[in-house]
Amino acid sequence: MMKFFKIGLIFCFVFTVKFSFAGYLLIPMDDDQKNHLKAYGIAYWTLQNGVEVQWLLNYKGGSFLIKYVQDIEQECVVRGVSYEIIADVQAQSILNEIAQPEVNMDAVKLEKAPKIAVYTPYDRRPWDDAVTLVMTYAEIPYDKIYDPDIIEGKLSNYDWLHLHHEDFTGQYGKFYGAYRFAAWYIDQQKQMEEMAQKFGFSKVSHLKLFVAKTIKDYVANGGFLFTMCSGTDSYDIAMAADGVDICESQFDGDPSDPDAQKKLDYSKTLSFKDFTLIKDPYRYEFSNIDVTDTRKVRKEEDYFTLFDFSAKWDPVPTMLCQSHRNMLKGFMGQTTAFNKDLIKASVIVMGENKSAHEAKYIHGEFAKGTWTFYGGHDPEDYQHLVGDPATDLNLHPNSPGYRLILNNILFPAAKKKKLKT
Repeated sequence: MMKFFKIGLIFCFVFTVKFSFAGYLLIPMDDDQKNHLKAYGIAYWTLQNGVEVQWLLNYKGGSFLIKYVQDIEQECVVRGVSYEIIADVQAQSILNEIAQPEVNMDAVKLEKAPKIAVYTPYDRRPWDDAVTLVMTYAEIPYDKIYDPDIIEGKLSNYDWLHLHHEDFTGQYGKFYGAYRFAAWYIDQQKQMEEMAQKFGFSKVSHLKLFVAKTIKDYVANGGFLFTMCSGTDSYDIAMAADGVDICESQFDGDPSDPDAQKKLDYSKTLSFKDFTLIKDPYRYEFSNIDVTDTRKVRKEEDYFTLFDFSAKWDPVPTMLCQSHRNMLKGFMGQTTAFNKDLIKASVIVMGENKSAHEAKYIHGEFAKGTWTFYGGHDPEDYQHLVGDPATDLNLHPNSPGYRLILNNILFPAAKKKKLKT
C-alpha cells in the first residue's frame, strides 16, 4: 500500500509540475521568430477558436501571450511559428515587468477575431495586392465585396475594410496614357459604366463617390478602414470633389469643370488638405499629395522610420507600429508616400522619411472609427509594375513592411485593459 501511495505522490507531483510549466504559450516577435507573418495568423486563429490573446506591446517585438492549449501549440508547429512554453509564474513576471510605469510596454487583450472585408473587383486585374497576399499567406480569412455589396448595405457586416487598388475619382486608375488600348482596361471601363447605369448613376465617378461616402459613414459608425497605394489619395480627392466634375472627357465623355480646383472642399477629407489636382489624362498621377514624381531618393537609400509611441498612453499607434525593426525599406507605388505639407494637423504620422519630407504611414480617427493609410504597393517589391508576378511571401516570412499590414488586421480585436493571469 505504501508503495502505491508513493507512486501516486510521484504521479501527482509530475502532473502538477507539467501543468504548472505548461501554463502559457509565448510567441516571440523579435529576431527569435522564424515566421513573423504566420504568427499573426496563429493569433487570429486562436481568437477564432474563442481563446483570448494578450498582445505584449514593445515586448520582444510585440509578442503574443496565450493560455496554453495543446491544439494551439500544434498549430504553431504545423505553420512553422516559433514559440515558448512558459509557466504561470513566468507569464506573471513578464506582465509585471510590462506594467512598470517607467517601461515603454503594455499588454493589450485581443478578444474577438474581426470580420474582414476587402473591397475589390470580382474579376482579376493585372496587378496584385499586398494585403490579400499576406492574409492568404498568414491564413487569415476574408470576404471580397464590391460596389453592389456596398449599395446593398452589406458593409455593416464587417469590422475591418481594406480598399484594394481602387480609384474613387472615376478615372480608372489614371491608366489611360499607358493602357487605354489594353483589353483589360477597355473591359474595366465597360464593366464600370454598365454597373453605374444599373444602379442609376449617370457616371462612374458618381457611383464611386456614393461608395466613398458610404465607406466614410461606415468609419463614422465605428468601422476600421485600411488602404494602400492609390486607394489612399484617390479616396480623399473624391471626397473633396463631391459635386465637382474633375474627370476629363477620356473618362466620362465630357470636359471637367474648369474651376474644379477652386471648388474642392478639403473639410470633407479624412487626411489631406490644400492639394492640387493633376487633371492631365495622360499623366499617371492624381494630385501632388503623392511624391512619386518629385522625390529625389535613390533606391539604396530609400528607408522610412517608425515613430516610437508611448505604449501606455498611446496604445493605438503603438499597436500599429509593432515590428522587430524601426527602420524599414521603402517601396514605390502609384502613390508611394505623402507630401507632409498636405497632411491635416489632426493626423498621426507613424512612419516617415524625414530627409525627403514625406510620410509613409499615417493614421487618424473619424467619429467612432479609425482609418490608416500606407503608401506604396508592395513592401517586398520595390517597384511593382502592372503584370509583374505576385510576391512569394515564402521568401519574406519576416518582412517588417508586411507586419504593418497585419498589425492593422489585429487592431480591431484589441481592448485596452490592464491584464492579469
